[in-house]
Amino acid sequence: MLLTDLDNAIARTQAHLLSLRNEKGHWEGELSSSALSTATAVVALKLVDAAKHADFIEKGAAWLRQHQNTDGGWGDTTISKSNLSTTLLCWSALHLGERTPSSAIRSASDWITAQTGTLDPKDIAKAVIARYGKDKTFSVPILMLCSLCGTLGEKPWRHVIALPFELAALPRTWFGAIGLPVVSYALPALIAIGHIRFQKAPPAWWNPLRWLRALAWKRVRPMLKTLQPSSGGYLEATPLTSFVTMALAGAGDLDHPCLPLAVEFLRRSMRDDGSWPIDTNLATWGTTLAVRALEGSADTPVRQVVTDWLLAQQYRDIHPFTNAAPGGWAWTDLPGGVPDADDTSSALIALKSLLSDAPQRTQSSAEVSEKQTLRISASSAVETNVIPAVRWLLDLQNRDGGMPTFCRGWGALPFDRSTPEITAHALLACWTWMDKLPDDMQKRIVASTERALDYLAKTQASDGSWLPLWFGNEHTPDEMNPVYGTAQVLNHLLGSAALSTQAGALIQTGLEYLQTAQKPDGSFGGDPASPPSIEETAVALHALSQDRSADALVRLQKAAHCLLLNSHHGTHFPSAPIGLYFARLWYHERLYPVIWTLQALKSARQRLSEAA
Repeated sequence: MLLTDLDNAIARTQAHLLSLRNEKGHWEGELSSSALSTATAVVALKLVDAAKHADFIEKGAAWLRQHQNTDGGWGDTTISKSNLSTTLLCWSALHLGERTPSSAIRSASDWITAQTGTLDPKDIAKAVIARYGKDKTFSVPILMLCSLCGTLGEKPWRHVIALPFELAALPRTWFGAIGLPVVSYALPALIAIGHIRFQKAPPAWWNPLRWLRALAWKRVRPMLKTLQPSSGGYLEATPLTSFVTMALAGAGDLDHPCLPLAVEFLRRSMRDDGSWPIDTNLATWGTTLAVRALEGSADTPVRQVVTDWLLAQQYRDIHPFTNAAPGGWAWTDLPGGVPDADDTSSALIALKSLLSDAPQRTQSSAEVSEKQTLRISASSAVETNVIPAVRWLLDLQNRDGGMPTFCRGWGALPFDRSTPEITAHALLACWTWMDKLPDDMQKRIVASTERALDYLAKTQASDGSWLPLWFGNEHTPDEMNPVYGTAQVLNHLLGSAALSTQAGALIQTGLEYLQTAQKPDGSFGGDPASPPSIEETAVALHALSQDRSADALVRLQKAAHCLLLNSHHGTHFPSAPIGLYFARLWYHERLYPVIWTLQALKSARQRLSEAA
């Protein structure tokens, strides 16, 4: 009975996933609307030209008022609990230009007071800085926005930490060594916010920094245009683009050449309901994950369309933003993307699936011709696409043996450090193509694997879990997600027989952690105590399908049954905000529960049929 239920749910889920492709044939997905993004866009447009952008401003403000939580605060998504960062930004955005505080502002004031004990600017600044620690990537922009909106008192800029924007004039290769106070992707914010802070509260006349920064601005100012993609949106992200825009507008630099495109990006990015998402899309990430979940199930024409599209997304030149070498993929197909290790790994693995032969069946002559085209593409892709991508990953590996997201050697701040799930993902990508690579590259992979497995051993907690970087859970005490992190490390290590053999001990202890994290009904949350989600249950079930311990089948059956119930047998896929975007911004993506449910149900079906 369970096998039949799995077969039916797999068919429904697969059909639904295929139906979510866009008109071009790949997956674009849909990111959750964000109160934080909406607040920053409203402030940016208001400071640039409140009258010209009045319709956008009012529509955005109305959406914020409509989606305020009952406790008076705001969360990053409409199903997220209130948090201090987002509430401060929304509170300030609504405050800007209002003579009399509205009920929404008063409720938000009460919520903030309950969190910080007071609305005193010193206490607010202290609480914001404490949340992000030494990473100034997000704490400084929040306090800047509050200052611009008049919610940090009469002398607000004393609470905004000065950013050394003059360092942007140094060679890019020095950035990892000099220890910038912001992460690698935040260079535009460093420049723009550093400038307005310098203008509003410059050092004393006798301080050499006053003269250095005044001179440096002439050289650094044009970099904001150089770093800006043709879409106008830095990283395709509303918050980053908004922070740069409001900083320039607040500093009176309204004739800066980057502003017209930035404003146009913000106007174009607003949704019909008045909200903004955190980013335009995760098209490359979603498409590669979907391809891997389908495992060649799509027909040949679909595979060819997606293959051609995916190959076209690979970067061929040095990236102007992070100085990344050619060979990688970004999360999006839009010009504001930046190549990263996770997307490059997923693209490599998806390409192997796309370029492999389709399942054997009776074929027409046209189908045979199409498959021959795929074979030719596979042969040429190794030299043209795969080798540069694998080399890109190997060159990214940090001295600690782990893989960072964007840049090698940027280990001082959290979002630039090595991280276990990306490290394991990169290993799987390399080993997926191992037998097609030249001897010298195979030797590099062997050496890299030894170092990476040492890193994974050092970062595995005593209970067998790993903590991910780009996913979390609002309901765990530290907002971490050991279930997701552990499950994905295991799924990557188990994705290659040769790799799993080398990582046997790590895998076993990781599986033991998942066993302890499983809830009585078979589901999984971010940790043993947090509420379950489809996403976390699915990635854990996929890992458990490889467990060969004595009671593994019972656990597997319970998890599969639970996933069937929660997805209404492959027809219902509510998203959970477990995604962490830049600067710990929560999001959910409608593709995640569909993709991971399909992958999990298929792996569970295979394991249960083997045991039957």
